[in-house]
Amino acid sequence: MTNRIDYLRISLIDRCNFQCLYCMPEGADLEYALKEHWLTHDEILQLLTEVFIPLGFTRFRLTGGEPLLRPGIVELVEAIVHLPETQDLAITTNGFLLAKLAQPLHDAGLRRLNISLDSLNPETFQKMAGGRGKSRWHTVWQGIQAAHRIGFSPLKLNVVVIPGINDHEVLDLAALTIDQAWHVRFIEFMPIGNDSLFEHKGWIASETIRAQIAQRWGLGEGAVTGNGPADVFQIPGAKGTLGFISQMSECFCDRCNRMRLSADGLLRPCLLNETGQIDLRSSLRAGVPLKTLREQVGVLVGQKPDINFKMRESGVTGAYSRTMSQIGG
Repeated sequence: MTNRIDYLRISLIDRCNFQCLYCMPEGADLEYALKEHWLTHDEILQLLTEVFIPLGFTRFRLTGGEPLLRPGIVELVEAIVHLPETQDLAITTNGFLLAKLAQPLHDAGLRRLNISLDSLNPETFQKMAGGRGKSRWHTVWQGIQAAHRIGFSPLKLNVVVIPGINDHEVLDLAALTIDQAWHVRFIEFMPIGNDSLFEHKGWIASETIRAQIAQRWGLGEGAVTGNGPADVFQIPGAKGTLGFISQMSECFCDRCNRMRLSADGLLRPCLLNETGQIDLRSSLRAGVPLKTLREQVGVLVGQKPDINFKMRESGVTGAYSRTMSQIGG
């Protein structure tokens, strides 16, 4: 049975105010898109209403870089939320600007957030996020608290586990789900734009993390709203859940239902594969009819099950030229 392809991840900006080890490594020589090459809000809405929604897309996620850096983010959220066909809208953020934007985003109609929280230790967090000092952790924590207080649900916290850096915090991070209805998601470290770090540190399988948590508290099946690939579990009696995203050890390419639209308008069918990608921005600005763009995207959507199968067969080996921060994760 083929998955319905109905989920679009929209990168709003390829810049970030963090420089996370696993996403935008120190010393990386990145070429950012010119601001005039970003899809405008009107172009994004035009593509949604005239191309993607007619093809059956109803679930959307705004990503970056860091999407909260994008000017007018609140107005764009409100516009997408109020499209009649929108069934779900979420944002993935590092949380640094969330304390001041959580309320406006909630007022605009956003209800789901994914926030990166790779450590509960300010020094470790700073090491993973890049930069100096310890203030970033406290600012992000304030953002998480604000989102919780305002009522975002489900509130998901993303943790990329890197051996020798934050793997010793697995139990502390898992414990966040016991007393709060938070949903901690452990993500296997992947080699995208960070080959030297990956080769040096390696990665930890989700099964190993699950076993560690199960030994401490026990672990049963769980459920949480969302469109992602996480396998969901729950500590007995906990208010929240634990998710495990296991692309390295338990490839889920065969059940992928998403496409990715970059900030500069490239539509790609796969995180790890640029095969068949379409430059929607250039076509749109060149006056290519929306009907033609819809047909082109429809062909790529039709090819995705075969791309999924090939990626499943080959594991995580793909053809890609951008880092995770540039792709949108």
